[in-house]
Amino acid sequence: MPTIAFPLVLLSSYRSISPTDNLLRHQKCRPKLLSSKFRLQCQPKTEEMQIRRCSPFLESVFLSSGGVAASHEWKTVPDIWRSSAEKFGDRVAVVDPYHDPPSTMTYKQLEQDILDFSEGLRVIGVKPAEKLALFADNSCRWLVADQGIMATGAINVVRGSRSSDEELLQIYNHSDSVALVVDNPELFNRIAETLSSQAAMRFVILVWGDKSCFTTEVPGGLPVYNYKDMIDLGHESRMHLLDSHDARQHYIYEAISSDDVATILYTSATTGNPKGVMLTHKNLLHQINNLWDIVPAKPGDRFLSILPTWHAYERASEYFIFSNGVEQVYTTVKYLKEDLRRYQPNYLVSVPVILETLYNGIQKQISTSSTARKLVALLLISISLAYMDIKRIYEGKFLTKCQKQCSFPVAAFDWLWARTVSLVLWPLHMLARKLVYNKIHTAIGISKAAISGGGSLPSHVDRFFEAIGVKVQNGYGLTESSPVAACRIRSCNVLGSVGHPIRHTEIRVVDFETGDVLPPGSKGIVEIKGPQVMKGYYKNESATKQVLNEGGWLNTGDIGWIAPSHSVGRSRRCSGMVVLEGRAKDTIVLSTGENVEPSELEEAAMRSTLIQQIVVIGQYYDNHLQDQRRLGAIIVPNKDEILAAAKMPIIGADTSELSKENMTALLNEELRKWTSQCSFHIGPILVIDEPFTIANGLVTPTMKIRRDKVVTQYKLQIQNLFK
Repeated sequence: MPTIAFPLVLLSSYRSISPTDNLLRHQKCRPKLLSSKFRLQCQPKTEEMQIRRCSPFLESVFLSSGGVAASHEWKTVPDIWRSSAEKFGDRVAVVDPYHDPPSTMTYKQLEQDILDFSEGLRVIGVKPAEKLALFADNSCRWLVADQGIMATGAINVVRGSRSSDEELLQIYNHSDSVALVVDNPELFNRIAETLSSQAAMRFVILVWGDKSCFTTEVPGGLPVYNYKDMIDLGHESRMHLLDSHDARQHYIYEAISSDDVATILYTSATTGNPKGVMLTHKNLLHQINNLWDIVPAKPGDRFLSILPTWHAYERASEYFIFSNGVEQVYTTVKYLKEDLRRYQPNYLVSVPVILETLYNGIQKQISTSSTARKLVALLLISISLAYMDIKRIYEGKFLTKCQKQCSFPVAAFDWLWARTVSLVLWPLHMLARKLVYNKIHTAIGISKAAISGGGSLPSHVDRFFEAIGVKVQNGYGLTESSPVAACRIRSCNVLGSVGHPIRHTEIRVVDFETGDVLPPGSKGIVEIKGPQVMKGYYKNESATKQVLNEGGWLNTGDIGWIAPSHSVGRSRRCSGMVVLEGRAKDTIVLSTGENVEPSELEEAAMRSTLIQQIVVIGQYYDNHLQDQRRLGAIIVPNKDEILAAAKMPIIGADTSELSKENMTALLNEELRKWTSQCSFHIGPILVIDEPFTIANGLVTPTMKIRRDKVVTQYKLQIQNLFK
């Protein structure tokens, strides 16, 4: 009778784990404890072969031993870890200072933990193509769990802890997840009752902490593993497989395909219910292989990570930088300011709200300086802003929609004028760098670039950072495009645009109604085509057909235009740049027939320190929409600034002491001041006390305001407002 060695767990430590017993029963084998390991004695004719799916390059040793040709190229996302471990070995990959315990991992350690975690999943019975819900936040262990799941051929369904219990339940059930990988006992305690009563779970894995911290009773028989359990299980099993040729013979080996679904990400859903975006390994590998043109990262560069790791933008960025030997430091909003100073990152991957926060912090620091310092700083900043505006003209980076270009003599005179003015302003700009900007640079780090995406970057923020010498590269994409489709590059950073399409990506603009392709300079709906475009929405074929046509073009729902080609003049280096002007679904149609993009007004209004949040409205929802003759706005005021503007003492004061009429008058004055140059103006305003937050469901996890929910919540007040 042949003896088949099979890697399982120590009987003394894990005898009560039911998935192990289930696996033994599935193998139809009787365990016998030998040398602290199980050896399974099986009759060959009753033995069942198990399918083992492997990342072709990461686990090429197993594929080769199973008679499958292993790949020496990346075919799946987890394949990057073998290359990185070979190239960057003992170099630090991640620093995770705010978890218990604080962690620092090298590239070799990351690769080993990913391999062990994935093997641990196989031991407890995870099968290829099964879905596992990964509800957790930024950490090095999130990365290990994410990649460990992918390396088994399973599919992870990701979300963060700040989502509501109802949203997590909906995602879990809609995705057909079979088990839960959860951040910590606190999150499990919060969602356990909801999930255990309305969802089927085979097991739970804790990324951080231990089940001894549970305050909620675990449903009877539900196995719970912590991170160490998974690593130990996987390591024991993997070492045994590597040591035993016989053990490897009892698997059917298959390579994970590039076209297999790697993950399902549910959209943030600023309108409607979240949809499950299916991204394949091929989709994500496109990002890994092509983002270097935007961010020429090199070994030793340091990135500071603050965005949700489950979000497509942060996720693709992380996979890319880890393939280039970069050190990544995880931080939080609470520690961002401190960590920028402490770690002095080369790059920061961010969304506009983070850059706005940094901008507002700098402005506040300037405004609270002595009168002399304040005046000098503001004067020098205004000179630098003018210098950079003029510089863009002679460098040919001035955007225009006009297809007709000026004559060569006119262009030459324009260049000469701009060059002369810039030479006059240059010494003052350099003085400003020495006196003011170097101190700002020390405070915020970011020595190479901040990459902004995931929303509209306000032009005043963009211009400010350009003026003080902090490079901001604005990009564009969607979850459905994995996500990056276009981005500005350092050598041609044209403000107002989102840059050129990245490699192997096409972007076109089509007519709103006919779908005909429009010429450069014409405004319409932006469409994307490329290897990064999603496979489709999970279990939602009708929604997939609405956004993805037979030619492979993805309808983004964004409004924009493409800069015309000019050989001379102010716009000669802008050819092909993509410019965005808002979301088609956000467009407000007035009863006069005029179309209004609210983002222009909101961006201008947010320059006021009195306004914390704003949603421009022109209709209210009551069986869809009703047009209004004029625009209005819902405003969350900045209470401290309101009190200061009203010349009331902030300490011990409350905005309730300020009459509604006075507050509204102050805000109306601010709106007139900051939106005076906009195409449209805001009429009546509704002032509310409660901010829009993730907790109350009015903001997405990526800090986008859910317009439809805001308007629905304040429907009656809006009706009265327009009356």
